[in-house]
Amino acid sequence: MNAKHRTMMIYLLLGADLVVTILSFAAATYIRFGNFRDMQDKSTHVGACALLLMSCVLYTLIAEQNRDFLIKGLFAEFTSVLLYESAVTVASLILLYTFHSVDTISRLVIGYYYLIALVVTYITHRLIRRGLVSYWRSSENTSRILVVASKDTLEEAVRRLFRHLDVTSRIVAAACIDEDLTGTEIRGVPVISDRAALIEKATGMALDEVFICTPELSQRKMQDIIRAFNDMGVTVHYSLEMPGEYGGSSRTGMFGDYSVISYTNTTGRHRGLVIKRGFDILGSLVGLLLTALITPFAALAIKLDSPGPVFFSQTRVGLNGRRFRIYKFWSMYIDAEERKKELEAKNEMQGLMFKIKDDPRVTRVGRFLRRTSLDEFPQFLNILRGEMSLVGTRPPTEDEFARYDQHYRRRLSMTPGLTGMWQVSGRSDVENFDDVVRMDLIYIDQWSLSLDLKILIKTVLVVFGRRGAS
Repeated sequence: MNAKHRTMMIYLLLGADLVVTILSFAAATYIRFGNFRDMQDKSTHVGACALLLMSCVLYTLIAEQNRDFLIKGLFAEFTSVLLYESAVTVASLILLYTFHSVDTISRLVIGYYYLIALVVTYITHRLIRRGLVSYWRSSENTSRILVVASKDTLEEAVRRLFRHLDVTSRIVAAACIDEDLTGTEIRGVPVISDRAALIEKATGMALDEVFICTPELSQRKMQDIIRAFNDMGVTVHYSLEMPGEYGGSSRTGMFGDYSVISYTNTTGRHRGLVIKRGFDILGSLVGLLLTALITPFAALAIKLDSPGPVFFSQTRVGLNGRRFRIYKFWSMYIDAEERKKELEAKNEMQGLMFKIKDDPRVTRVGRFLRRTSLDEFPQFLNILRGEMSLVGTRPPTEDEFARYDQHYRRRLSMTPGLTGMWQVSGRSDVENFDDVVRMDLIYIDQWSLSLDLKILIKTVLVVFGRRGAS
C-alpha cells in the first residue's frame, strides 16, 4: 500500500471511530436517563466523552491496531475491536478516577457505552473494509504498476509482488530489460516491451508506479530509464536488494555521507520502541516499590531457610551481545553452580538450556519464590537501567551464548524481558531449546505494543494460576 492510500485509510478509520465514540456515548446516556436533561452532572459526562475520544486517538497511534486492516478476517477484526474498546474504556475510567470524577458519572452509562461501541465499531469497520476493497478493486482507483526486470529476475519479482502487494495495487504489465519477451505472460501479467521500446510504450499507458529490479546492472546503467519515468511524473521504486529473496527488510538512507541500503531482520518500529521504553520505566518504578515491600519478608525467609546471600547476581547476555548483571532473590543452595556439573546428565531440556523438574539445588523457600515468580522482582532494577524490558526474549547465560550460531543469536536483536512468549506458553512444558528460539523469533518478527500488552495480561493469569513455572 502506498503512502497516499495508507494515510487515507488511517484517517478514515480514526474519523469513523471518533464518530462512533460520540454517538455510542450519546446513546448510552439516553438509554440510562431517557433524555439529555436529567444527568447528574452534565460537565462530567461531557468530560468523560472527551476522555474517551482522547483515549481513542492515543490507542490508535500507539497500538497501530489498523496496520493490517485490509487483510483481517472476521475473528481477527473482532479481537482487535474488543482490545481497542476495552483499552479505551479502562483508560478513561482511570483518568476519571484520577480527576476524582468517577463518583459523579453513571456507571451504567459507561457500561452501556462499552457494549454499544463494541458492536457498532465492529460493524462499522467491516462496512468500511468492504467499501475500501470495492473501491480499490475498481480499475480506476488501484495503483497501476509496471514491473521492469531482467530475464533471470522477472518471474521472481512478479511472484513476490503478487504475494506482498494488497488490494490497493495492481500489476498491469511487465518489461524484460535484457531480452525481448514481448507477447508472453508471466503469471497472467503481459510482457509488453524490451528495453528499446520501453519508454515509448510506457508513455501511452495508464501507469502510476514502476518497480525496477535489475540486480545484475548498476544504477548508472539504468539512469536513463529512471530519469524518463521521473519526467513522466511516475513514481519509481528501484530495488537495491541483493539477488535472490532476502529474509529481512531493507531501507535506504545515509551512513555518514554515503547513500546506502540497510538490511535488517529486526523490528523497525522505532516510535513504538520509544513508547515501549517509557512503559518499561513506569512499570519498573512500580515494580521496585513492590520489591521494596517484599524484600524484608523474602530476606527473612531466605536467611532462615539456608545460608547464603539474599540476592542472586549473574552475568547474562542482553541486546546484541551486551553483558549485564541480572538480579534475583536467592532461591538455591550456595553450591548450586558446582552441583550443576553433576546434574548435566539429567538435563530435561534438549539444546542449549539447563532445566530439571524438582531441581535438588533449589531450597524450600526458593521453590515458593519460583512458583509465585517472586524471585524475579529484583529484575525491575535491570528494567529501570535499560538492560531488560518488561516483555522480551529470555536472556541467556554466557555459557549458552558461547555455543550460539547465527540463527540463535537473532534472539538478542531485541532487549531481553522479564516475561515473554516462552513464559506464557507453559515454560515448564517446553522441552526443546529450539522451541524457545522459535517463540522468541515469532515475538521479534510480530512485535507490537499490543502484543506486549497481551503477554503481560497472560503473565498475570499464569502467575496467579501458578501454571508453567518450576
